[in-house]
Parts: sequence; structure tokens; C-alpha cells
Amino acid sequence: MKKISKRASRRPLIVRELPALRRAVAAWRAREGKIALVPTMGALHEGHLSLVRIAQQRAERVIVSIFVNPTQFAPNEDLAIYPRTFAADTEALAKLKVDLVWAPTAETMYPAGFAARIVPGGAAVAGLEDAVRPQFFAGVATVVAKLLIQCEPDIALFGEKDYQQLKVVTRLAADLGLKTQIVGAPIVRERDGLALSSRNRYLLLSERLTAPALYRVLKECASAIGAGEPVATVLEKGRKTIAGAGFHLDYLEARHADTLAPLTGRGDEPIRLLVAARLGNTRLIDNVPV
Repeated sequence: MKKISKRASRRPLIVRELPALRRAVAAWRAREGKIALVPTMGALHEGHLSLVRIAQQRAERVIVSIFVNPTQFAPNEDLAIYPRTFAADTEALAKLKVDLVWAPTAETMYPAGFAARIVPGGAAVAGLEDAVRPQFFAGVATVVAKLLIQCEPDIALFGEKDYQQLKVVTRLAADLGLKTQIVGAPIVRERDGLALSSRNRYLLLSERLTAPALYRVLKECASAIGAGEPVATVLEKGRKTIAGAGFHLDYLEARHADTLAPLTGRGDEPIRLLVAARLGNTRLIDNVPV
């Protein structure tokens, strides 16, 4: 895609207030360039940066939001210690020549008296992440809706690692009639198969050596199901293998790849395997197609 002229400094404009964001977006709109948004909570890794590169291939302007959203964390979760690496994040984005970093404060996103909340259904109540984190998708849906309204992107990039989230956000944009096209991007992995995540830095060395077992089990299960073995039998074996490797398993499920509904057993459904498990104090999620 042919790029329109960008600011001479080639460093991202860091914006923290809505009026400045709206001015920048309006100026870009006047030049008729496509705008892409990559929503993040910071602590950027190669997975996030791969989303930025895809966005740059599909749009003339790229916004990366950095906001650790408090409404998607339960009181017992890691909001207080969630990694915050803003200086390193903006440096990485500068190297990629990102146009703008939208970094609002919690007070900007949730001002005094804020009382609105989106409570999604469909894939958001599939009995996967929602069963373990009941508050999560209401927080995600609300903040993503706000980001899409604020930034007015033509496309928004979300990684497939958070597969249920991707399905929830895609439905959200369609149901609210938002103009933004939600684009899913492939999972980025370490050489040993571990899906990249900001929380991987919590893993102890011994745990880091064990962590790739989650992906290996997923691949083995997908291969077995693809070869015609009964899904229930394959999943039961996979669950035992994961537990035997030292994980505390939240779920290992085979679901309809589009709706995340339980399989009907007809045999013609697209299947996605999804897993979540704790290793020590770190919660890992992953998924693969069958």
C-alpha cells in the first residue's frame, strides 16, 4: 500500500487526552487515508509488533493504544503487578515508525460518574475464559468499544492467541454497527512453541522449560481428532497429560471455531482447541485449529 507523508521525526505522537486524539484522527481523515488500531495493554513483545506490521501493510496510519484496563481484572488478579514498560514500548514503536500512541489515563477512560457497561453474550458466555473470569469480557467489551469509538479506525488488529476475545470483539463491532473491520492475526510463538504473552515474564526458569508442553499437547490432540479419534477420548487424554506435566488445568475444550459453541458431533464443523492452565503463579492460554 502506498504510504502518505508522515511526520518528519518518524517518532510516534504520544497522546493522552481525547481532544488531541480527535484532532489527529480528523486531520488524517481529511487526507482520506485508512487508519488502523492495534489495542494493547503495553508490555509489548514480538506478538504485538507483528500486529503493527500487519496494520502498516493495510493502512496509511497506525495507532497503538496502551492502556492497562482495570475493569477486566478481578480483585484477586494481577492488575497491581501487571508489567508496565511504557518507555521501552514507545521506543519499540518508534523503530516501527508507528504514527500515534494513544495512552489515556484511567480517569480519561473512566471519568467520575462513569456508569455504562457492555455485557456481551454469544462467544462471551461459552464456558471458557468466562467460566474462570466472570467479569473479564464485560470489561474487555466496554474498553474495546470505547477505543473503537475514540480512534475511529477502519481496521483493528487482534491476535488469535486470545481467541475467545477475538470472537467477542468481532461480534461486538458487528452488533453495534461500528465501521471498524476486526482483523485476527496469527499467534506468534517462541522457537519451542510457547505462545508469546506479556505474562511469560512471570515464569520461573523451571516453569519456562515446562511451558511449551501446553502447545505440544494441543498439537497432539488436533492431530488425533483430525485422524478420526473420538473427541472426548482425545480431550480426556490431553487433560491428563497437561496435569501430569505440572499444570493446574482450567480447561481443555474442542469448540466450534466460529461460535465457540460445544460441538454437535455431526462431523462437519470447524473445530478449535482451546486451553488455559496455570503453571506456578502464571496463567497461560493457547489454541490451535483442527
